[in-house]
Amino acid sequence: MSQTVTINAVELFVALIAVATAAALVVRRVAVPYTVALVVVGLIGGIIDTGLEIKVPPDLILAVFLPALVFEGGYRLDLGELRRVIWPVLLLAIPGVLVGAVVVGLVLNLTTGLPIELGFIVGAMLAATDPPAVLAAIKRMHAPALLTTTVEAESLFNDGTAIVVFGVAVAAVNGSVNMFDASASIVVTIVSSVLIGGVGGLIASRLLAHLDDHLIELSVTVVLAYGTYLLADQLHESGVIATVVAAIVLGNYGRVAGMTQRTEEAVDTIWEFAAFLLTAMLFLLIGLLIALPDLLDNLVPIAWGIVGVLAARALVVYVITGGLSRLARAPITNRGLPLGWLHIMMAAGLRGAVAVALALSLPDDLPERQTLVEIVFGIILFTLIAQGLSLDTVVRRSLRRGDLPA
Repeated sequence: MSQTVTINAVELFVALIAVATAAALVVRRVAVPYTVALVVVGLIGGIIDTGLEIKVPPDLILAVFLPALVFEGGYRLDLGELRRVIWPVLLLAIPGVLVGAVVVGLVLNLTTGLPIELGFIVGAMLAATDPPAVLAAIKRMHAPALLTTTVEAESLFNDGTAIVVFGVAVAAVNGSVNMFDASASIVVTIVSSVLIGGVGGLIASRLLAHLDDHLIELSVTVVLAYGTYLLADQLHESGVIATVVAAIVLGNYGRVAGMTQRTEEAVDTIWEFAAFLLTAMLFLLIGLLIALPDLLDNLVPIAWGIVGVLAARALVVYVITGGLSRLARAPITNRGLPLGWLHIMMAAGLRGAVAVALALSLPDDLPERQTLVEIVFGIILFTLIAQGLSLDTVVRRSLRRGDLPA
């Protein structure tokens, strides 16, 4: 890499941080979610001719940004609360991802004539939710902890599931897998990734118990976050699932078994800052990567894709998750999930970083590749702005409905 390229990269990095900081200061005084503001700023930056040509390799998002973001989220998850909501989380993260991909694929096929296998790829890319704006709104309103855990855990686990399903869908286009192989591959990948993350988390937790230097202990958490992701990826398993499980083990076992108070404070502060910084840069990049004029050529499939995404989300949340919880009279209450929670979970279906990375990673020789990318980008833009701007209202009204236990 030449000196000029290196300096330009550093300048871009500093500029992104400066813009993100300025946006954070501004949105504190207005009723606009932080992530939405960053996307809009990015869109404006993309329209203005700055002379910068920004190319973001998908591996940069998947291997640099994503491990840190999911690790920070997994580390903060309380295992006791997660156990109480594990069934709705699993329904959303496994069958919910598959149903969502199928529904979006069928809608695009029936309305636009897009081949069903390509429609399924679009559905798989959009199956991963990205609800940081929802979580921010919920936390500002002091929502029940179990609701926050449900929304956050879904986003962490279905990111990993969606990436696995996406890989199978792309392979299926080339005729290299059948239905039985695909199902077996998904199950094996999930189980193997959970084992990798669990073992990694236990090893790191035991190692921390023998250390008494907060800087070295903090370094161990960084190695754990990226090491489990890279190891699982090298073994062709799910790096996201491995990292999430490792973070949950460290946050619930390692924190108690081996961390000093100083280490806990350092880990909380550093990872919270890393998540803030990376989230800000990601949403800015999403805005910069989406070229509004290019979306106009695919407005019809984008519109039908939005219909498919919303229909799939409603089916997964209200029928599958809400319906089964009421039949089982669990969890949370003996009547199943409260209706207000389901409304918020419906609103939590924002798409973002993972969908962008998967769209950018599509093979160059895939039929209608550019059309698929524009459809995904258009739907991402809709969910981030249209749904994002209505989040506060949805959360506020939904929390007033029914019995919402703490």
